[in-house]
Amino acid sequence: MEQKTTEELYLLIDEAVAGDKEALETVIVSVRDLIFNLSLRMLGTFADAEDATQDIILKIITHLSSFQKKSSFSTWVFRIAVNHLKDYKKHMFANYPLSFSYYGDDIEHGKVQDIPDLSQNVERAVLEEELKMACTNVMLQCLDTESRCIFVLGTMFRVDSRIAGDLLNMTPEAYRQRLSRVRRKVADFLEQYCGEYGKGACRCKNRVDYAIQNHRIDPAKLDYAKATEIPLEKMQDVKDAMEEIDDLAGRFSFCKFYEPPEKSKEFIREFLNSVSLSVVTDS
Repeated sequence: MEQKTTEELYLLIDEAVAGDKEALETVIVSVRDLIFNLSLRMLGTFADAEDATQDIILKIITHLSSFQKKSSFSTWVFRIAVNHLKDYKKHMFANYPLSFSYYGDDIEHGKVQDIPDLSQNVERAVLEEELKMACTNVMLQCLDTESRCIFVLGTMFRVDSRIAGDLLNMTPEAYRQRLSRVRRKVADFLEQYCGEYGKGACRCKNRVDYAIQNHRIDPAKLDYAKATEIPLEKMQDVKDAMEEIDDLAGRFSFCKFYEPPEKSKEFIREFLNSVSLSVVTDS
């Protein structure tokens, strides 16, 4: 979608609040990728990210008339999304929390040998890439919710520390300190265990069948392989000034952006076609 200037976006928001359904769809689509990618990294799976994205979009629609243009629209959206995701309890890892010690132990002692070929005729290179993306995303679930939010905001979206601190109710200095510590914690784990992003012994190609056996990836449902990656340049409109906290950026190249699955896009269209715009104009 063509990027809008701040003035153009604010005009569309005014039109949406006044009852223009096409303007509302344009506004929502402008932040859909932001919401989905934040949800994906916070929750760990595509299915949970899709559900949360729909919830957040509904909140944005029903609260759009309260946007007072005192901040950028993306910052306002971040606030709604972050508050929703911090308290989100319906995702898989809310019931099965992870830790770095558990994850590291599984890498060191998981019995990956003597497992039959479970690839179901899917190219193993594709399965390896799926596992790499799924594993690194699930690894983030080893962080507590606030630390994960700090990592995602600072590492993926590179949100300015003043804005991120305000979103998380901490000073910019405290946010930068927490971000530096969290990034170092993730980098140290990768360095110790991961052969893809560090010097560890773990290699995705050796763990594909083990991952399939343990339902960590599914050859019949390859979420990352099927998703369309969004170039970083196209996400610039949802990021504030980049703050380079430390020199670890190269370790986190797995933090890619993806387009939401097609059914999430259909949800927006179907919802806007079925709902009365009174939810926007009367909220």
